[in-house]
Amino acid sequence: MIIRTGQLDDPQVVALLELHAREMSDHSPPGTCHFLDLSGLKTPDISFLSAWDGDTLLGVGALKQLDRVTGEIKSMRATAAARGRGVGFAILDHIVGLARNRGYTALKLETGTGPLFEAAHALYRRYGFVPCPPFADYVETDFNRFYVMPLKVA
Repeated sequence: MIIRTGQLDDPQVVALLELHAREMSDHSPPGTCHFLDLSGLKTPDISFLSAWDGDTLLGVGALKQLDRVTGEIKSMRATAAARGRGVGFAILDHIVGLARNRGYTALKLETGTGPLFEAAHALYRRYGFVPCPPFADYVETDFNRFYVMPLKVA
């Protein structure tokens, strides 16, 4: 598995992000989806990552800079064929490494609740994220959860 920066113009990446948007919208109450679409992932405060096995996309993830010392994980998603292969962990590990190298002292995320999100909650808890209050412009609802992981600078 190779993790690359960028690749937002690759048709496989575009298709996975479109699937992600559809599933998030289909399984979330109105007004509770906070995924970034393609244009939102192309902003200067976002570092987009994609994981590959040769020419086959395995998954994606992004790191958003919230402020000088805080990052946010965005758009984590593995392809259906890659689930259970450690892709999410590898992308998360890469994002945490980027955050540490940038001198961030905390990494945060917001995610939904329900069956579709259970694997994500397990991954984040296993990696060391703990629940936290809402951050940035997020509003707490019955549908979302917030996590933080304090970081030690590399």
